[in-house]
Amino acid sequence: MEIRKFEKGDIVQHFKRELTGPEGTRYLYEIIGEAEHTESGERLMVYRALYGDMRMFARPLDMFMSEVDREKYPQIRQKYRFEKYGEK
Repeated sequence: MEIRKFEKGDIVQHFKRELTGPEGTRYLYEIIGEAEHTESGERLMVYRALYGDMRMFARPLDMFMSEVDREKYPQIRQKYRFEKYGEK
């Protein structure tokens, strides 16, 4: 089993970047870090867009680390929903 870890400051790309082309910063994000939901204890990944108004997002860690849904997106080459930018 592959262990994946992101550190504060890592730049990651969402798999939908493949649908827009490599120009610009669309679908690139900076990792802020992991957080814990105050009510449920669920682990979250907090990240900031590097495009547009640079909004911050939080997503359940399991979902953030998940593989791309191949049934819904069969044309995507990227294995995971988010991967470090520039890694192959």
